[in-house]
Amino acid sequence: MANNKKYYVYIILTVNNKLYCGYTDDVEKRYRLHKEGKGAKFTKANKPFKLVYTKEFNTKQEAQKEEYRIKQLTRKQKEKLINLPCDKFQIC
Repeated sequence: MANNKKYYVYIILTVNNKLYCGYTDDVEKRYRLHKEGKGAKFTKANKPFKLVYTKEFNTKQEAQKEEYRIKQLTRKQKEKLINLPCDKFQIC
C-alpha cells in the first residue's frame, strides 16, 4: 500500500518582519498553533503575521532536508525564494 502522506516546508513572516522556517505534515494546523503561541519558542516571541511560502514533499526526510537548506540561506536569498510582491521585504 502506497503512502500518500505529504510533508511541507513553510516560511512565516512575523509581525516584526522576521522569517521562521519549519516543516510539517499539516500546514494549516501548524500555522494555527504558531498563531496561538504553541508552535515554537521563536513564534511565541515573534508573533506570526502571514504564511508566505509552502513547498510540498513526498517524504519527511525530503522536507527536513529542504528546511535545513533554507535555514542556511541569507535573508536576501530567502526573500528571493519567497518572491513577495513588495518593493522591500516587509509586511505588505
